[in-house]
Amino acid sequence: MWSKDKIMTREALLPVVTDWKAQGQRVVFTNGCFDLLHLGHVDYLEKARHLGDRLVVGLNTDASVSCLKPGRPLQDEVSRARVLASLLFVDAVVLFDEQTPLTLIEALVPDILVKGDDYTISGIVGHQVVLQNGGQVLTVPLVAGYSTTRIVERIQAHLTP
Repeated sequence: MWSKDKIMTREALLPVVTDWKAQGQRVVFTNGCFDLLHLGHVDYLEKARHLGDRLVVGLNTDASVSCLKPGRPLQDEVSRARVLASLLFVDAVVLFDEQTPLTLIEALVPDILVKGDDYTISGIVGHQVVLQNGGQVLTVPLVAGYSTTRIVERIQAHLTP
């Protein structure tokens, strides 16, 4: 499968997720901006994937990112989606334009909802939807010292005379 074939609209993804579930596969969902993919992201996504059989990544659109993080994204949504979709352990990437992925989570109803351990379970958007449907909400440990903000700051420090 070509990586760009993993990038789906919400409407196209719904029957795929339904089929995976019908086959008894556990669908894991996580989300983020993934502006500059780094070791922290790769480690987090790989850990998330190992919690189930399929990994769906909800990706904030450019408009959504710019509302959350002024001056960002650094890379456009098509580029960010293609990079994520190229990872072998990512099964699908779906863009969402809202501030949070709640509507997407309500539509997909993943078996497992995952975020990094910088979140509390009650602070994870969509946790109630997943728990009410018999799913799990989990956090995975993050690799210390890795963030897009930190990378940008280091680049800026090197460029400043």
